[in-house]
Formats: sequence, C-alpha cells, structure tokens
Amino acid sequence: MLALRIAWRYLFAPKSHKAVNVISVIALAGVAVATMAIVVVLSVFNGFAELSRSHLSKVDPDIRIEAVRGKVFGSADSLCRAVAAMPGVAAVQPVLVERALAVAGSEQMPVVVKGVTGDAYRDVVPVGETVIDGVFIAGPLPPDSASAAVLAVGPAMQLRVRPGLGSFVDLYVPRRRGRINPANPAGAYRRAAVTVAGVMQIDQPEYDNDFIITDIALMRSLLDYDSDTAGALEVRLTDGTDASRAAAGIAAALGADFDVLTRERQQAETFRMIAVEKWVTFLMLVFILVIASFNIITTLSLLVIEKRDNMRTMRALGAPHSLVASVFAWEGALITALGGIVGVVLGVLLSWIQQHFGIIRLGADPSALTIDVYPVRIEGADILAVSLTVIVLGLAIGQLARLFTRKID
Repeated sequence: MLALRIAWRYLFAPKSHKAVNVISVIALAGVAVATMAIVVVLSVFNGFAELSRSHLSKVDPDIRIEAVRGKVFGSADSLCRAVAAMPGVAAVQPVLVERALAVAGSEQMPVVVKGVTGDAYRDVVPVGETVIDGVFIAGPLPPDSASAAVLAVGPAMQLRVRPGLGSFVDLYVPRRRGRINPANPAGAYRRAAVTVAGVMQIDQPEYDNDFIITDIALMRSLLDYDSDTAGALEVRLTDGTDASRAAAGIAAALGADFDVLTRERQQAETFRMIAVEKWVTFLMLVFILVIASFNIITTLSLLVIEKRDNMRTMRALGAPHSLVASVFAWEGALITALGGIVGVVLGVLLSWIQQHFGIIRLGADPSALTIDVYPVRIEGADILAVSLTVIVLGLAIGQLARLFTRKID
C-alpha cells in the first residue's frame, strides 16, 4: 500500500527541523510509558486477586453445595457418599454455619460459628495451616471437657482469650423450639461452652473479624438439629480437575434443589470488588493514555508543515487528496502502534521481573505482613485488552490526522 510505505519512510526519515524529531520521540515515549503503566497496574491487580485466592483456599473449599431453599437440609451423610463417588471429587464433608453470641468473662461479641467434622475436615481444606497459636482441634475433647474450637484473631483479641485447657468461650444461640418465658429472658437461648484450642489468621477480614470453627455435633445439638443435618457440603477436587466443569457435573446430578458454588462464587463480592477496582483503574489510565496521545497530534501537524512541499509535488503528479490524507492517517497510527508495542513489551518485562524476582517491596513492616513484595501476575486477556485499546486509539488519531491535510493543494 503506497500510503503506508510513504508513512513508514516519514516515520524514520530525518527531519529538516530537529524540533520535529524531538517532539516525535516525546509523543512515542508518552504512549509507551502510559501503555507500560496500564500493563503493570493490571498485572498488580491480578497478583492481589491471586493472593486472595491463595488465602481463601485455606478456608474455602473448591466447591460448596448449599440448599436452594432454607438454611439446612437433611440426609447429609447419604449426599456426602453420593458426591464422593462422582468423578474428580477427592473428599467431601458436611458443615453447619450459624451466627451466635460469644461470651468470655466480661467480654462478648457476635460471631459466625462453623461446625466441622474435626480432623476429617482437613481433607477438604488445609485450615490447619492458618493456625498461628495453639493447634487445630475442632472436635470433642476427653470426658468432662468442652468441645474444642479454633478462633480467628478478631474474636480471640476481642474476647481476650488464648489457647489452653482452662480457656473457655460460651456460645449462645436463640432457641428454635419451645415456648419462651418473658420472665426469664435467658431461657430464650441455648448455651454451649467450647475450649479454645487454637487461634487462626486467614488475612481476609470476612473471616478474621468474627469467625470460629468448632465441632459439627456440638453445633447440631446447640441448634437442635438432627444428627444428619448440614448447612452445606464442602468438596475438595483432585489435582488438575477443572472446578467449573466439576461443579456443573455435580449440579446436574443433584438437581435443582441444590446450588453448587465454585470458590469464585463463594466469594463473589470479594472478587467482584477487585475486578471493579481493576477496570476502573484501567479506564483512568486509558484516559491518561488519550491525553498522552495529544502529542501525536502535535507531531502530525508539524509533519504536515515539514512535508508540505512533498505533498504538493505528489498532488502535481496526479496523486488524489485521499492518498495524501492517508499518508498522515497511517503516520498517526504507526506512531501510536509503535509506542503501544514498546509499552506492552516493557510492561510485560517489568511485570515478569517483579513476578519472579520481587524487586519492588511493600513499605510496611515485613513481620506484620504475609508477603513483603508486590504480587504480580501477567494475564493474556489484559495484554489483549491493552493492545486493542492502543489499536482503536491509533485509528482514531489517524482519522484526526486527515484534518491537517485539507489545505494542501
């Protein structure tokens, strides 16, 4: 294509005025820096999303099965056996979750209590890895002792308790059955005492602020449920199994009465918030990229003045005005594309260096953090989105460039 060949030659050919060369380099560098910033920032957001997934994987299962109607369902044991026999399922355990009031001495707070099947629950999620004090025990202790519980750091600090046989927390929940005597308000609640066996930290506020894990049998008794009642089934998949495909297979087998949730759906709000922040930041950086591209318009206007005699010669030789306009349209697109390519390459390179070597570190006290470097992860979809944005911007600038050629005779 003749217009493209001429534009390519103008792009690298020396100009008679050095100012045009300098402005051209500045314009290209502006697009490159803005594009590089977009790639790096998106990769950092990906890194934080992956960090959240890694933390949640220690307390959230690969798949969670809940009843569509109601908070609980029966026949949990038979459902566990049925799900365990499905392809890709490594382990499945019932759980029971309810809100309660936790009291220790003069301290009290509302908490979320999760009943699990003791040590067998570790087959589903490696929750024991989150314990920072004591041990993970969520089952009955020897006779004449309360069932054990593991508290998140929030309840442990607010209730002022530490692991130990003499450390107890009372759990109160409203009675589900029977009459309530107004003269005895305390009779409206059922109480169970648990021994604090450990303190865990997940580094996620939704768990660290008010979460307690204890024995599912204790929870069933406290809530006055049958011995095969559960609030959900939690599933661990075998290594390499696609969670979405496995969830679809389980949902088809169990029918419409159950909702099968992957880890992303279990924490939909968390990942949605990260995604919204990521793409709002992307739009803001694109706006900066658009502003940076204004230098290209300045460059093109100067280039039109620089090559005015050449264009008049082309018109005298019979070149149509559309060809002259196309030369500058391609010139604007080439400058934008070249700047975008340089920016994408630099952005991917910097992100890769940070991902593998952790050059840039977090400024806070490393002893108070679970990581000490910015997490980064490169995703092809982000690179594609940035590339398409640069292409669209280059085409738009190319069309604007046609305006500068209207007065060329």
